[in-house]
Amino acid sequence: MNAQGRGHAGDVDPADQWVFDPNTGSYTLRLNPGAGDSRSPSAGSRPDAARRRRAPESSAAESTEPRLPSQRRRGRSEPPPPAGGHGRRKRRPGTSKKQKVLRWSAGTLGLIVIAGGTVGYFLYDHFNGNISKVDVGKSNAATTDGPVNILVLGTDARTGKGNKGYGDAASVGHADTTFLFHVSKDRTNATALSIPRDMITDVPNCPTKQKDGSTKTIPGQQNVRFNTSLGQSGRDPGCTWRTVEKMTGVKINHFMMADFNAVKELSSAVGGVQVCTAKPIKDPKSHLNLTAGKHTVKGEQALAFVRTRHSVGFGSDLDRIKLQQQFLSSMIRKMKSGDTLSNPSKLFGLANAMTKALTVDTGIGTVGKLTDLAKDLQQVNVKNITFATVPVVDNPQDAATVVLDEAKAGPLFKMVQADKSLTETGKGSKGKEPTKAKKVPASQVRVDVRNGGGPVGAAQETVDWLQNTQGVGLSTNAGNAPSQLTKTRLEFSPDQAGQAATLAGMMGLPKSALKESPSVGKAMELTLAKDFTKAGEPVAAPEKAPDGVQNVKANDKKVCAK
Repeated sequence: MNAQGRGHAGDVDPADQWVFDPNTGSYTLRLNPGAGDSRSPSAGSRPDAARRRRAPESSAAESTEPRLPSQRRRGRSEPPPPAGGHGRRKRRPGTSKKQKVLRWSAGTLGLIVIAGGTVGYFLYDHFNGNISKVDVGKSNAATTDGPVNILVLGTDARTGKGNKGYGDAASVGHADTTFLFHVSKDRTNATALSIPRDMITDVPNCPTKQKDGSTKTIPGQQNVRFNTSLGQSGRDPGCTWRTVEKMTGVKINHFMMADFNAVKELSSAVGGVQVCTAKPIKDPKSHLNLTAGKHTVKGEQALAFVRTRHSVGFGSDLDRIKLQQQFLSSMIRKMKSGDTLSNPSKLFGLANAMTKALTVDTGIGTVGKLTDLAKDLQQVNVKNITFATVPVVDNPQDAATVVLDEAKAGPLFKMVQADKSLTETGKGSKGKEPTKAKKVPASQVRVDVRNGGGPVGAAQETVDWLQNTQGVGLSTNAGNAPSQLTKTRLEFSPDQAGQAATLAGMMGLPKSALKESPSVGKAMELTLAKDFTKAGEPVAAPEKAPDGVQNVKANDKKVCAK
């Protein structure tokens, strides 16, 4: 069926559904030609094709290149060239092929919406009805001038067309596959953090909208699997949203969610996704059967690939995450390729599949808002997209689950919070001191420490650490700050710049934390905020991810499942 549910997809080429409108002087997408439009041709006629047959062919290349609606063709309503000319009038310089491709750009499911940037030109009101949305009690504009963080959810819900026959038919759906997709403020890079579904964590209280318009708060739970943050006890995507924010300290802007069927539809819409296996895979549970080497998968086989785990690695969910990262990386590359960008039929089918697959928050709940978001973020180059997995270790209490590796996860989360890239982009000020002032001995540093948002007891813990391990004897616990801060701050007078340099070096304070003020007294004022974790741990984000953090670049074509 076509997008309107009439006839077969092969009956009408989407590229031939663009019709010249003499009232506006441009081409419009007519998905139901002939219905209630006196200008529409009779059934079976194809005026665009006829015009192409009448148009002279200047070259073989021109005759085979796809014609876009933006490439104006002279119809019957347009005047002929002026008399006395040299045949066809000279065309005004038009947009380049690259510019036309960019105008088409918008996006598709989850990471593909943001990183692929491929189908904006076709996202018209026709697709609005396809998109499902959930009011999660968060009201964010579609775009922002700062970094963007999008929660991408793949749910294992078994309901809906095409989703039967997978696992527990009674499942309400869990947060089976979860990515926190971070796009930098300058749009030069992006990081996708995979969150293991079997990781033990805390799920906070969650207000959810009910069908009658009321709000019900679902009580939180401690020490439960991460995937219970969605579906269980009536939890909606907003509950997963709040769980990830609490875990990572990263403020989320939007969420996008899709089910099993989305993988099948999208992989088919782009003509298949290339994957690689280092050894044969035969998994009776996912029904995946592949020989060693490269394969192009789509439909049921693509879904089997992202679901399999029993025949790769140690058969854990962490091994499945690696397959999913490989698949999404390859999907992004395919979407950015000329094979997709220059094919109107593929773009149309992709837009239709994408909008049908998505459930989003109300902030991006229309085609227009989704397009605005994707256009804003489409600058990210594939080579600067990094997939990483939140560091975990085996749970000593339960072999079937994992727990957060605090030593590695803390610095990794700080990198995302501070908008640090996991990919070298050639930008930034790595290794620079927060101040150029000359450091003084620790014994000369005088500072009052206050808690303005850090953990309970953070001020006294820091004073003990400064005095006992750093030799800062003139440090004092000044109690709680009058207000809560998001970022740790060190205030100092101009003549205390040397002391500030010494303390900043000890505590790993970023340049943004230092504030010179003539009103500061004899002692500097250090206010510990929400970004402070514990004494002795740098407040500033590291310049690179901790050793051992699993990651893969989206443009790496050599990744093979083992």
